[in-house]
Amino acid sequence: MAFRDHLGAATVETTKVSLIHEMLHHSQASGHAMTVFENIAECPGHRAAVNMLTRDRLCAAIGIDPEAYIDTLGWAMGHPSTPELVSREEAACFENTIDDVDLRRIPIPHHWPQDRGRYSSASIIIAQDNGIRNVSFHRQFLRDENHLVVRLVPRHLRTMVMNARSEGREVNVAVVNAPDPVVLLAAAMSFNENIDELTIAAALHEKLYNTPLQLVELPNGVHVPADAEYVWWGKITLDDDDEGPYVDITGTVDDVRQEPVIEIDGLTHRDNPIFHALIPGEAEHKTLMGLPRAPTIKAAVNDVVECLDVHMTEGGCGWLGAVLKIRKQNPDDGMKAIQAAFDGHKSMKIVTVVDEDIDITDPVRVEWAMMTRWQPDKDTLILRDQRGSSLDPSRYEDGRTSKIGYDATIDFGVNREGFMSVQ
Repeated sequence: MAFRDHLGAATVETTKVSLIHEMLHHSQASGHAMTVFENIAECPGHRAAVNMLTRDRLCAAIGIDPEAYIDTLGWAMGHPSTPELVSREEAACFENTIDDVDLRRIPIPHHWPQDRGRYSSASIIIAQDNGIRNVSFHRQFLRDENHLVVRLVPRHLRTMVMNARSEGREVNVAVVNAPDPVVLLAAAMSFNENIDELTIAAALHEKLYNTPLQLVELPNGVHVPADAEYVWWGKITLDDDDEGPYVDITGTVDDVRQEPVIEIDGLTHRDNPIFHALIPGEAEHKTLMGLPRAPTIKAAVNDVVECLDVHMTEGGCGWLGAVLKIRKQNPDDGMKAIQAAFDGHKSMKIVTVVDEDIDITDPVRVEWAMMTRWQPDKDTLILRDQRGSSLDPSRYEDGRTSKIGYDATIDFGVNREGFMSVQ
């Protein structure tokens, strides 16, 4: 399967639009409809897609019921598979190889007026160094025709780059836009240890489509999904430059920082390509960041308490807050679940735990559970001096934060009848 194969339900917009703010304005005016823009003023012959990977659209596209996606992702984490390597002649992404690299001719958008400029927000970075492969999301500012400035958050890729820089080395990378959504989901996962995310994507690809995930080798040795819409390759250099401001997942404007520069040496794309022009801070952004965190949180909680479901809340931007549904078997299960959830996703700031009768996707029912089953003095866990998220503008100057958990479950061993809703 390919990215374009999942766009059958999209509205096709043929009116000319500019990369500068106009796709954002169209999305807002259309109620954030899934749209493919076919007439982009700055990039004739190229197309762009927005609002594809909201939660329900993503699940429909890859054939997962929304209630089953957590367990499907969790299964893939436990059953990695080996992708299949194909030749460039077999790889759709090599249908057009561009000799004169100029990323400004690609429909990389400038969505928000507050952003520094044009940003490739949905493109994944695949890095290979010292026998380790890492696949992850890191936004990229388009600096000039063959340079990007990448925001490296403190994860495995940043560690890889810092280790290489300590030895005076650059890191070979590929920037991939619009691979199949299972690759995007795998890239958004986060693990404590170095795990090749493409093996997780391969497991999902085989389970959902019954075909292997095919990769192709680039001139710099990096392997990429063979059916991606766009691929460009190069290296993360030893140079830094300004990155930001940028409207992030919280809808607030992130800071300007000195970040690594990527130099692009080559570019290839499919015939009549479609650029994935994710809008920062909107539902698609929150889905891609939040959905892959749910299985890691569920797995962490299941180590101590039976966890039935996890929901990354919209008010928490799909990142900073979650609601857990557990089956309580001991008096302290609610508190144990809270601590395990924070351990499973260290960027979270608020966790609420409810019983199995609560619809965790409905904020009214979750608040109802709090009002009828939670006592602030005994059912609240406050953690101080914790690692915070760089996305939280309220974090302290040293980057630390406080966290809070609410145990909105019925006390263990009491008569539950008086706590049950008849509505």
